[in-house]
Amino acid sequence: MATIFHLAFPDQWAAAEEAGCYRWSTRGKSLDDGATFIHASRHDQVAMVANFVYDDVAGPLSLLVIDTGRLVSALCDEDLDGIGITFPHIYGPLNLDAVVEVRPYERAADGRWPEVAAEAVS
Repeated sequence: MATIFHLAFPDQWAAAEEAGCYRWSTRGKSLDDGATFIHASRHDQVAMVANFVYDDVAGPLSLLVIDTGRLVSALCDEDLDGIGITFPHIYGPLNLDAVVEVRPYERAADGRWPEVAAEAVS
């Protein structure tokens, strides 16, 4: 199983469960607001994204564990910012059955968002 991750606010994930799909691209932007894809990360990118995009959020967040083989929408690995790092992007809504686990994601003792270990992927 190939796995990617998406950081979500718990209330947005709860709303997605009621609606039947998840449509938030990133913090403050959704597919309904004109975003063209949902941002995702590989395990070694989660903390970098969290500490940049969610730096001022006390948390906790929800870490969506996504099985890429179950995605209905297209998945592309892209470096849209030209920074030399590619990120997985989901072009369309995230179908709920592709989310195989939802984990609480909380700050570490040092106050930073923690790394997601490779062994935690499977």
